[in-house]
Amino acid sequence: MERIFRLRDYHREGWDIRYFERVDSTNTALLEAGRQGAAAGLVYVTDEQKAGRGRLDRRWIAPPGTCLLLSLLFRPPEPFTYHAPRLTMLCGMAMADAVETVSGIAVQLKWPNDLIITRDEEWRKVAGMLSEIGSGADNRPFLVVGIGLNVNVPVELLPDLAPNATSLLVEGKQPVERTALLDAFLACVEAYRAVLRAGDDVLPLWRERLAWIGRAVQVHTPTGSVTGIAEDVDETGALWLRLPDGSRQTFSVGDVSLRV
Repeated sequence: MERIFRLRDYHREGWDIRYFERVDSTNTALLEAGRQGAAAGLVYVTDEQKAGRGRLDRRWIAPPGTCLLLSLLFRPPEPFTYHAPRLTMLCGMAMADAVETVSGIAVQLKWPNDLIITRDEEWRKVAGMLSEIGSGADNRPFLVVGIGLNVNVPVELLPDLAPNATSLLVEGKQPVERTALLDAFLACVEAYRAVLRAGDDVLPLWRERLAWIGRAVQVHTPTGSVTGIAEDVDETGALWLRLPDGSRQTFSVGDVSLRV
């Protein structure tokens, strides 16, 4: 098993990459760095998280030495409410592109930004994302995007992770180099950020990568679950759900499962 990243000699212009063999949570650590004034482009990568976190206050479990666990610090320009969601979207697309480029395994985005692998009516989750907003002494907001990708998790450990979990090792039948995934991911982030800097919106590209648009789904939120047709997403990335009575409800947070 590839336990330690080959990152001590890894550099990529424009990024300040810090490797930790073990950390409580890359997001928690990077949020604190952001509050202390760390510059945009700081990336924390670890081989093991002792207290990894996912969306909706879920714990993120990853066997040591098997996953790509990282967080990125962004300081988006104004308007923050426009750029921050786009940065989250492009990180999801960038990881999907990196997985496909390095492993050859086709993936889709499950709203809002999980990576899944689908076969017929079955799906398996291979990665999750958690975006969090912080602010420092200047009261200006910054964005931290954390990603956990199941890379070389063996099949016997998948039941300990989460329902419907899978890994690139299980799907592709061979191990995948995590440093290569990281390098491809950062390259794709740069490419998508260039789209934004050129004045174009990445929302249409993100919408095209979303699974299950037009399908019957169930949206799970902290206050309950709602079933309907996943009709579209709006300019903020919120999901529009067409309810059985014909009305429409919008969700800015939640988790989606396919109704079959």
